[in-house]
Amino acid sequence: MGEQLRFNVLGPLTVTVGEAGVPLGGARQRTILALLLVMPGRVVPVDTMVDTVWNRNPPPTARTQVAICVAALRKIFKSAGVGGDVIVTAHPGYRLDTAGHDVDSLRFAELVRGAEQYARSGLLAEAAQAYAQALGLWRGPAFAGVSGPAVEDEAERLEEHRLNAYDDSILAHLELGQHQELIPGLAAMVREYPLRERTRHHLMLAQYRSGRRADAMETYRDAHSQFIEELGIEPGPDLKELHDAILRDDPSLAPVPAVVDRPDAPGPAAGSAAAAPAPAVPAAPPAAVPAELPPDIPAFTGRAEELTALHGLLAGAGEERAPTTGLITGAAGIGKSGLAMRWAFRSAEHFPDGQLFADLRGYDENHEPVSAHDVLSRFLRSLGVPGEQIPGDLEERVSLYRSVLADRRVLIVLDNARAYAQVRPLLPGGGRCCVLVTSRDQMEELVTWPAQARVHLGLLSEPEAVELITAIVGERRIATAREDAAQLAELCDRLPLALRIAAARLASKPHWTVRYLVNRLTDERRRLDELSQGESQIRASLALSYKYLSEDAARLLRRLGLLDAPDFTAWVGAALLNREVIDAERLIEDLVDAQFLEVVSIDATGQLRYRLHSLVRLYARECAMKEESEPDRTAALTRVLRTFLTIAEEADRRENAGHGTGVHSDVRRRRIDSELLDELLTAPLEWFEAERLALVASVRQAARAGLSELAWDLTGSAAVFFGTRSYTDDYRRCCEEALEAAHTHGDLRGQAAMLFGLGSIELVHSEMERSSGYLEQSVRLYEEAGESRGRAVALRLLGQTARARGETEQAMGIFAEALAIFRDTGDAYSEIHTLHNMAETELVAERPESAMTYALDAVRLGESLGSDTRNLAQALHRLGQAHLALGGLPEAEQAFLRAVRIVKEKSDTVGLAYTLLGLGETRFRKGDTQQAGTTLADALETAEECGSPMAAGRVRLVLAELSRSLGRTEEARDHLRTAQEVFRDIGALAWQRRAEEALAALVG
Repeated sequence: MGEQLRFNVLGPLTVTVGEAGVPLGGARQRTILALLLVMPGRVVPVDTMVDTVWNRNPPPTARTQVAICVAALRKIFKSAGVGGDVIVTAHPGYRLDTAGHDVDSLRFAELVRGAEQYARSGLLAEAAQAYAQALGLWRGPAFAGVSGPAVEDEAERLEEHRLNAYDDSILAHLELGQHQELIPGLAAMVREYPLRERTRHHLMLAQYRSGRRADAMETYRDAHSQFIEELGIEPGPDLKELHDAILRDDPSLAPVPAVVDRPDAPGPAAGSAAAAPAPAVPAAPPAAVPAELPPDIPAFTGRAEELTALHGLLAGAGEERAPTTGLITGAAGIGKSGLAMRWAFRSAEHFPDGQLFADLRGYDENHEPVSAHDVLSRFLRSLGVPGEQIPGDLEERVSLYRSVLADRRVLIVLDNARAYAQVRPLLPGGGRCCVLVTSRDQMEELVTWPAQARVHLGLLSEPEAVELITAIVGERRIATAREDAAQLAELCDRLPLALRIAAARLASKPHWTVRYLVNRLTDERRRLDELSQGESQIRASLALSYKYLSEDAARLLRRLGLLDAPDFTAWVGAALLNREVIDAERLIEDLVDAQFLEVVSIDATGQLRYRLHSLVRLYARECAMKEESEPDRTAALTRVLRTFLTIAEEADRRENAGHGTGVHSDVRRRRIDSELLDELLTAPLEWFEAERLALVASVRQAARAGLSELAWDLTGSAAVFFGTRSYTDDYRRCCEEALEAAHTHGDLRGQAAMLFGLGSIELVHSEMERSSGYLEQSVRLYEEAGESRGRAVALRLLGQTARARGETEQAMGIFAEALAIFRDTGDAYSEIHTLHNMAETELVAERPESAMTYALDAVRLGESLGSDTRNLAQALHRLGQAHLALGGLPEAEQAFLRAVRIVKEKSDTVGLAYTLLGLGETRFRKGDTQQAGTTLADALETAEECGSPMAAGRVRLVLAELSRSLGRTEEARDHLRTAQEVFRDIGALAWQRRAEEALAALVG
C-alpha cells in the first residue's frame, strides 16, 4: 500500500503524508482533485472536469489537459510514497480510490453520526465530546481557494452540516447545564450568522438560564429587527415561543438533569477516536492565528540529542519571566533550518496563539540582511494589527510588538540571523513566548538569557547519513549497497545539503546504481576536495547537482538567480525562458526535485509559490554571470518585469470595471495567455496581495537596473491596491525608488507619475501642504511632457487638497478643468471620480442641489460600467450625502448601505470609515439614536484604525450632535474639542471652523 494520504477539504485543500505536506501543483490540478473529493469513490466524468476547470468555455485541448493534470497528480502521489493508483481511470472519467487513505470530510460525517447516536442514547457528555472532535477538524471554509459550481455547492453543503453539528453540540451542552460557558461562543456565532434561528434560540436559552433575562430579550429584539429589515418577515414560531416563555418565566425553561452514564449505550462508529480529549464547550470557529512555519523538511534524519535539548524550551515557556530562547548554530548547509523546522512542527501544539517565522537573510551576499523594522511590520500584521496602526519608528514598533505578545503564547522562529543586534528587537518581553534562532554566529549575548537551549550542529554520523540517503532513495535500492552508500556519505562529507543533492540524483535516476554515482563523484576529485572544506562545500554540492540538470532547467536556475523577488510563481519561470507556463512548471518541478527550489506556500490565487534558498540564489547568480551574456541576462530580467507589468495593469483594469487608473509608459507589454490571466486574476486584489513583496522588490530592481519606465509604471499600476489595503510604506518606497530612477533618466512622465503618488500618500495622511507641493510639481511636469490626461489626474487630486483647506471655489475650478480633459479623452473612470469630488465640494460649500446633480451623474456613469468598484462606492457616498442634506433620509440610507457593502468587499478601510459616518448620521437624523450611536462608534473605530484623522474628526462632529441630543453635554464637548484639535493639526480650516462654531453654540 505504501504511505497513507490524508485529504483535507475542511478548509484550504491540502494533502499530507505523515507530517509533511504534498504539493498539488497549479489551480487546474487542485480543481480536478477537489472534484474527485466531492464524490470520493465515485466516477467524475471528464466532461464535468472540463466544464468546471474552464467555466464552460474550454479550449479544444481541454480533455488532453485534464489527462495531463491527472497524470501529474498520480506522479505527485507516487513521489509521496503511495503505492498503487489513487486516481483510477473509470469510464467516463476518473475515480478517487480512498481505500487505505483518510478524507477529513468523511471522518467528520462519521464523528457526527457517532455523536448523534450518543445523544439519542442519552449519553450527552460523550455526544458533546464527539461533536467537539468533529468540529475540530475544520480549518476554515471548505475547499477554500478552489472555485467551480460543483465544488462550491459541496462547500455549501458541508458548511450547512458544520453549522448543524455546532447547533446539535450546543444542545448537548445546554442539557448538561453548561449555560454560562456557552454564551461567548454563541454570541460570536450569532454575530456571524444573524439569521440562523436555531443558534439564536440556543443563545437566548443560555442567557436566560444564566440569569441574564434582559440580555435574552435584547437578543430577541435584535433578531426581530434584522429579520424585518433583511427578510421582510418576523422570526419563526420557535423563537417567538421562547420569547413568550421567558416573559412569563415558564418553569419548562429550567434545565433538566441529564443522563451522563449509560455504559450499555452504543458508542460512535469505529475509527471515530471518541476517547481523545475534547474541549468542554465547542465555541465559534476560532479566530485566525499566524501559522507561518515553512514546510517541514522531508526525510529528516538524526539529531535526536539536539531535538531533546530543544525540547527543554517547552518547560520554561509560559512562565512570567524572560522568554525562552533557543539558538542553533553551525556551518552553511549543516541543517540548522531543517532542525529548527522539525522541532517547531513537533512543538507547535504548545503555542496555541500561533507561530511566526522570518528568514533574516544574514548570510545572503546579494541582499542586505532583513531589518527588524520590516520584520516587525509583517509580524504585527500577522498578529492582527492593521497596517495603518503600525508605527514608523522602530522603537515604537518594538513596544507595540511586545505589548501584543504580552498575553499570548507564540513560537517565533528567526532563521539565518547574522548577529544579536538583528535579533534583539524581535524578542518578546515576557515569558509566555518562545524564540528559536538559527545562525552561524555564536551570539554570546543571546546565550546569557535564562531558560535557553544552545545547540551546535556538526556533521551527521555515518549511520545517520546512510539513513538520510535511504529515506530519499528507498530501502530496496540501498539494502544491497550498504557499503557503497557509506562511501557515498563520506564523499558528501556527511553534510545534509550535499547528501540530499546526491540522493535526489539517485532517486530521479532509477537505472543508476549507488556504485555508479560513487564513481562519478570520485571522478570529480577537485570538486570533492572543495566539498570537504569550509564555505566551498556548499558551492561544490550545488555544482554537482547543477551539472546533472537538463539544459533548460539549468538555464532557468541561472536566470532565477538574477531576480531580487523573495518568491515567485510559475509565470516568472515562463518569462525568464520565454516559454509557455506549462513548460516552466515542468522545469520548476525538476528544480524542486533536485533540491534547488522549495515550495513556500499556495497563495490566495491557488498558485504554488517557490523560492531559492539564499545560497542557491548566490550560486545561480554566479552561474548566470559566467554562462549568460549580458544581453541575455538583461533580456530575461526585462521579460519578467514586462510580464509583471502586463498582469498588474490588467489586474488594475479588472478591479476598476475595465478602466486603468493611472498614466502608463510606452514600455512594450509582454503578451500573456488570456487563460492564464483569468486564472491569476479571479480576484485582482488577492493577486496583488500574493505578489506584494515580489512587486516591491521588482520595482526596486527595475529602478536600480536603469529600467525607469518599468519601475514607475509598475508602481502606478499597483497604486489602487496599495491605497485600498493601506500599504502606505510599500507605496512610498516604490514611488521614491522609481522617482529617483526617472529623474536620473530625465523621464518627465515618470517623475510626474511618482510625484502624483507621493502627493496622494500625503493627502491620505492629511498632510495638505506636502501633498500640494508634490501635486503642483506633478501638474507642471505632466504639462512639460505634453501628457494631458496625467495632468488632469494630478489636477483632480490637487482640487481635493484645495477643498480640504476650505478653498471650495478654487477646488471647483480645478475640478472643472480636469473634467473637461477626461471627457475629451473618453476617460469615464476618471470622469466619475471627478464628478463625485465636485459633488462633495458643493456639499462643503452648502449647495446640496448642485451636489445632487453631480452625484447622480457620477452614480449613473459608474453603474453603466457594469461593476461594483471603489469609485462607484465613492459616488454612492456622495449621493447619500446629497440626499441627507436635502432631507431624503430613506434614499440616503439606501445609498450609504450600498456603498458600505462595496467597500467592505474591497477591504477599503478608509472608505468604510466615511460610508459608516454617512450611514450613522442618516440614522441619527431619522431619530434612531441607538442604531446611529452604534454605527458612528464603528465609524470612529475604523477611522482611527486606518489612520485617517480627517474621517475621525468628522465622525466626532456627528457624535457630538448625538450626545447633545441625548443631554450628554460634557461628552459632546469632548468630541468637539478633539475634532477641533484634529482639524487644526491637519490644516483643515473649514472643518476647524465648524467644530469651533459647534463648540461655541454648545457653550452658549
